[in-house]
Amino acid sequence: MNERVLVVDDDPTIARTLRINLKARGMDVETVGCGLDALSTCADAMPDLVVLDLGLPDLDGVEVLRRLRQSSSVPVIVLSARQEADDKVEALDEGADDYVTKPFGIEELMARVRAALRRGGAEPSGPAPVVTEDFSLDFTTYEASGPTGAVHLTPTEWRLLAELARHRGRVVPHEQLLRAVWGPQYGRESNYLRVYCGQLRRKLEPEPSRPRWIATEPGIGYVLH
Repeated sequence: MNERVLVVDDDPTIARTLRINLKARGMDVETVGCGLDALSTCADAMPDLVVLDLGLPDLDGVEVLRRLRQSSSVPVIVLSARQEADDKVEALDEGADDYVTKPFGIEELMARVRAALRRGGAEPSGPAPVVTEDFSLDFTTYEASGPTGAVHLTPTEWRLLAELARHRGRVVPHEQLLRAVWGPQYGRESNYLRVYCGQLRRKLEPEPSRPRWIATEPGIGYVLH
């Protein structure tokens, strides 16, 4: 069965370009031009991947992403003309898996689409469970728990924790983490790590501003104690 991609963009030229290129690579493609149509389409039948513009005529793309994440972990690639770091961080913070700025190279975007689809369908080999005084992680059942009960983690958060857990007690360099979690074409997007490690600390650490378990080695990487 072909992978299904939903393109959400109100620019008909971009939507047509993406439809042609995705179809040429064997994917089934649906395009919509506004946020409400995107949410309705996903509610009817969740695609395997969403390519989402932020500047939509009704809902802002970040709001679309926020609503999607209330019920789904479908991979989302943001495709936007907004190039400010704050915009990228906000989208990642709301659960985007990747962020591509316009104008974009079609081959690079297709590579990111393939990587996101692989991640979305993969069952990564899990490291040994992690048990601390404050939380526990089971990479076989993908269950996380803290003092107050179950903790919801996104697929990207699980992949990041899994890579840290495989090297528990040792600093994992930024480039290694990025490639393990997002794919081989990554290595310089350290802001992704900053956002996701911040989210994990808020979910797992008793004092997120003074992390005990997920530590930063400035300029080098992160370590799971």
